Amino acid sequence: MMLIRMARPDDLDALVALARLADIGVTSLQADPAQLAERIERSQRTLRNELPRANQGYLFVLECSDTGQLVGTCSIESALGLHSPWYNYRVGKVIHASPSLNIYSSAETLFLSNDHTGSTEVCALFLHPDWRREHLGAMLSKCRFLFMAQHPERFANKVIAEMRGVADEQGRSPFWEALGRHFFTVEFAQADHLTGVGDKSVVAELMPKYPVYVDLLPAEARAVIGQVHEKTQPALAMLQEEGFRYQGYVDIFDAGPTVEAYLHEIRAVRHSRLWTVGEEKAAPSAHAQPWLLASTGLSDFRMTVKLLDAPHGVLPLDDDTAQMLGVREGDVLRAVPLHPPQDLSQVLP
Repeated sequence: MMLIRMARPDDLDALVALARLADIGVTSLQADPAQLAERIERSQRTLRNELPRANQGYLFVLECSDTGQLVGTCSIESALGLHSPWYNYRVGKVIHASPSLNIYSSAETLFLSNDHTGSTEVCALFLHPDWRREHLGAMLSKCRFLFMAQHPERFANKVIAEMRGVADEQGRSPFWEALGRHFFTVEFAQADHLTGVGDKSVVAELMPKYPVYVDLLPAEARAVIGQVHEKTQPALAMLQEEGFRYQGYVDIFDAGPTVEAYLHEIRAVRHSRLWTVGEEKAAPSAHAQPWLLASTGLSDFRMTVKLLDAPHGVLPLDDDTAQMLGVREGDVLRAVPLHPPQDLSQVLP
């Protein structure tokens, strides 16, 4: 069985090994032992209510409960830009018009923006390549939404996710080559590393402060604005399934899109509900669907996925699943179908 839980200090070596498998452009997961140790410690201190909102973050791991192997990780940052500026580009429009000359033209522009200051970010999603099967990617992505549904007071009204932009197999970003390199003369991989270890604001401060006219960029760079890397398409699809949408903001380095949603409008938040745990008296039918099942605790948060028929009154659990989640008959779990059901009566009372 697969279990998602909060990261612990003894997970460090496994997290470093996972991070080493990540490609260039997976900015929020760097194979830096000191940085990952700090993130684990920050997550632990957040759970103990020892940090201000500006510094709070949560680090989750996906574990095979049979072997203890860590095969994935993901994170939440509670509030962006309250400690150091958070930058992205807003894709905008400038109109040039002269009635006397009968001229009217529209130009797409990139404005350096801090508009997402204070927003919550879901980030650092990575699943071991050998485990990209069944429901594990969706389980890892969506665990954060059940956690946020249970503890909404800890997060902002708006939730964002920065998606990895287009780059070739060597890690070359057309957008970086056309724009960023002129103001910060390093390879994209180095800029990506600096961003991942917390120096994004340093790099961003060197970027142009005035609007950039998109038509002045090479065609190759224009073509990738707001586009995601092919390996990131599944992650984007999972977020779109939950209601996240692109609203015209892109990363300042690779022009990957930022998608966003209001917390209360995220599908798993809106449709999840609390269920009383009951005894499983029969095996799931052939029509059973995968459900996300999460404990309601904070530091002892645990979540798994299980095939269930639409529950009625109680949520039936077998002994092994109940033990893994730390619950017993009569306790309460938060649950929601892994994917949006066509029939909402499966979710809503």
